[in-house]
Formats: sequence, C-alpha cells, structure tokens
Amino acid sequence: MRALGWAAIFAFLIDQASKYLVVVWMDLAHRRAIDVMPPYLNLRYGENRGINFGILDGAPDMMRWILVALSLVIILAVLVWMVRGHKPLAMRLGAGLLIGGALGNVLDRVLYGYVLDFLNMSCCGINNPFVFNLADAFIFLGAAALVIFDARPTGKKAP
Repeated sequence: MRALGWAAIFAFLIDQASKYLVVVWMDLAHRRAIDVMPPYLNLRYGENRGINFGILDGAPDMMRWILVALSLVIILAVLVWMVRGHKPLAMRLGAGLLIGGALGNVLDRVLYGYVLDFLNMSCCGINNPFVFNLADAFIFLGAAALVIFDARPTGKKAP
C-alpha cells in the first residue's frame, strides 16, 4: 500500500501546486486566458461548480456538499478494494493517482465552492471549449489503470 500512498500524495501535491502556479502566480484568475501553444495547449480560467463538462453547473450550493460526500465515498470504496487481496503495482499506483486527484478536487470544492480548472487543449480542427485540471487527468489515468491492470480472471477458458 506504500505505492498507493505515495502516488496519492504525488497527485494531490502536483495538482494543488499547478493550480497555485497557474491561477495565482501566473495571475490567470484575472487574465482569464493565456495562449501557450495554440490551439494545442491554452490556459483558460474556469470554475467548475458541477461535474464533467459543466453538468449540474447551475445546481444549488447543496450540490457542492453532495459532490464532496460522493467523492469521499468513492475514495473510501477504492481504498477498501485495494486493501482486499494483493493487487498488482500498476493498480495500486492507479488507485493512488485517482485518490490524490479526487482529494485535490475535493479540497477545491471545500475551500472555494468550485473546482479550479485551467487546461484547454484542442487539435485537428476540433475546437474544445472545455477546461480541466491535473487532478482530472490523474483521476482519468488512475481509473484507466484500475481497468487495464485488473488481474481478475475474465471467465474465458483457453481452448
């Protein structure tokens, strides 16, 4: 479980440091937009009060606390799953990334009432209007690792 803990700490700290660096130090909160490598990488200030792609964005403030509670329940469920039985290192690292990213977004919701987003990426003629943060990337990578490296038997028998 040491790998899970270190991965979670890494993801949490990198997420929070990146938010401070971009939103405060680079003053994105006031500048609202910084083109880094258009259209591939841009910084755009965003306050996500809902979930993915702004779903539930106009919901009452109570939704903030429901999302915090739901995130904490998911984090606990992933921890319990990881503790039960031996899991491959890749799964433990993935779980750590997912947990650290989720805790980063939980902290944002508790402190600000929304999740700070700032990354915008577009490519190949597709103009992506959405922003995300490193916590979101860690959550995605962690969830993908949990699915890809799950060592449970699939139920298929070899011929």
